[in-house]
Amino acid sequence: MLILLVAGMPGAGKEEFLSVARSMNIPFLRMGDIVRNLYASTNASEEGLSVGQFADRERKIHGKNIWAKRALEKMSGDIFLIDGCRSMDEVLAYKELSNNVKIVAIHTAPDVRYRRLVERAREDAPKNVEEFDIRDNREMSWGLGNVIALSDIMLDNSSTLSKFYSTSKELLEAVRK
Repeated sequence: MLILLVAGMPGAGKEEFLSVARSMNIPFLRMGDIVRNLYASTNASEEGLSVGQFADRERKIHGKNIWAKRALEKMSGDIFLIDGCRSMDEVLAYKELSNNVKIVAIHTAPDVRYRRLVERAREDAPKNVEEFDIRDNREMSWGLGNVIALSDIMLDNSSTLSKFYSTSKELLEAVRK
């Protein structure tokens, strides 16, 4: 099984990359969905924890690779994409399952990412630049910078959406062969 780990800072364009994969019938899951679903099934919000704080607490309790282990339970097929890998511990957990793991990092400038996060208006969208910086720092504290730096493939998402779709499709067609 080829496992493509899609990494990038919040708002970099991971969801757009997954849209291309979906159009090509390539299965994927979002690690963030796993986190949000488990968060919703607990009393973490009553404890005053945000989704990000909950994810961090789970890492501290169960190990840095807990979210990768939970994702592995849901994977099957010849090629599978995982969105939201945030640490080398998670990368190593996937490499225990398959010797064919590649990291695809998506890069976008912080000011563009901030605008995108605000515009998509999800419940975890930053209310201001300070919240954005706090979230970025939390993501980096989990090791996301290392994952991006050690990626096998780096996609730049600073041009147009159609250009990013085209580049993403070319990449996915190439790795599918």
